[in-house]
Amino acid sequence: MNGTIKVLCYKSKTLSNGEHPLMLCVCKDNKRKYQSLGISIKADQWDFQRNLPNDKCPNRERIIILINEKICEIQRIALDKKIAGRDFTASTLIESSKPSNNSKKTVGEYYLTYIANLKKENRVRYAGMYEISYNSFIKFNKHLDIPFSDIDAAWLKKYETWGKEQKLSVSTISTRLRHLRAVFNLALLEQTIKNDCYPFHTYKVSKLNRKTAKRALTKIDIQQVIKYQGQSPMECLAIDIFTFSYLCAGINFIDMAKLKHSNIKNNQLIYNREKTKKLIIVPLQTKAIQLIEKYRNDKSPFIFPILSPFHKTEIQIANRLHKVLAKINKHLKEIGNSLNLPLPLTTYVARHSFATVLKRAGVPTSIISESLGHSSERVTQIYLDSFDNEQIDNAMKNLL
Repeated sequence: MNGTIKVLCYKSKTLSNGEHPLMLCVCKDNKRKYQSLGISIKADQWDFQRNLPNDKCPNRERIIILINEKICEIQRIALDKKIAGRDFTASTLIESSKPSNNSKKTVGEYYLTYIANLKKENRVRYAGMYEISYNSFIKFNKHLDIPFSDIDAAWLKKYETWGKEQKLSVSTISTRLRHLRAVFNLALLEQTIKNDCYPFHTYKVSKLNRKTAKRALTKIDIQQVIKYQGQSPMECLAIDIFTFSYLCAGINFIDMAKLKHSNIKNNQLIYNREKTKKLIIVPLQTKAIQLIEKYRNDKSPFIFPILSPFHKTEIQIANRLHKVLAKINKHLKEIGNSLNLPLPLTTYVARHSFATVLKRAGVPTSIISESLGHSSERVTQIYLDSFDNEQIDNAMKNLL
């Protein structure tokens, strides 16, 4: 294992009975990690050259057996990791050998607990996203019936490589790794694992986001999408959803689907973001008002024909939103291909494009970030919330 494993009599520490604890010492890459064996011995009963109990020790044979068993256990763990191609440190070897008193011992059990907690909080959509990432890790590793110490920076890097081989986007890989990080954070919070076992200190998910391609269109491309003549009701809805999002400060699909006519006051769109619960106020342009009137239905309080009074429970709403969004993005992608756009067209492109147009209209870079990974969504939210009405009014004039 390119290291050493031995048991030492920790002479510098004397217990109340006058004995010294026996400590397992694992050394790898010039770094040492110690673990108590739970037994102690008097100094005159220990051979400090051979690191074994001497003939004076009354429990010599039993202690030697315990020492050999522990050393063999560490060697077996190191060999298993080496065969699996996983890198390891002295700390991860020690952690892997520790029995856990927590009922949720494995990564898989913690992951499922995290998902269950989201469902209890009625965050059904997020629970569904975590279930998708959970299944992805199962597909990669065959199972998650493993201790947290088995997942190190090398494991995460291999998942990243595997994800790219599976044709997953960098953004998708980043999302799933952040989900796994959240599960680690829960285990860390509940003190099931120690800080030494936390792989995200060295493996930074944020580095993935910096590699993500931009998802913004030019004004000319946006105008092509808005003017595109849909050939079916769903295709027309896809174009209108994209247009409304772009014209209304990059409102995302979830918020758009839940908009009601009561959210329109004095030619302004007023709503609380689903994700942050913060109040957003956006002036409505003529084209946006026309779209609102186009879909007006006295039998439904919703602005767009996505949700209806039939969808009452969180699960019904989440399932409906997932189904409709998939159809809309499918049509948008086809429209983008027919227009030879430089990137796959989705509802989220409208949000990024809005941010980019604002930047080019002279809105300070301190307010808008051109970073377009998931971190950019948080930055975009910050600038949307910090706009005053005059800034928005002036910027909106430059959208088309």
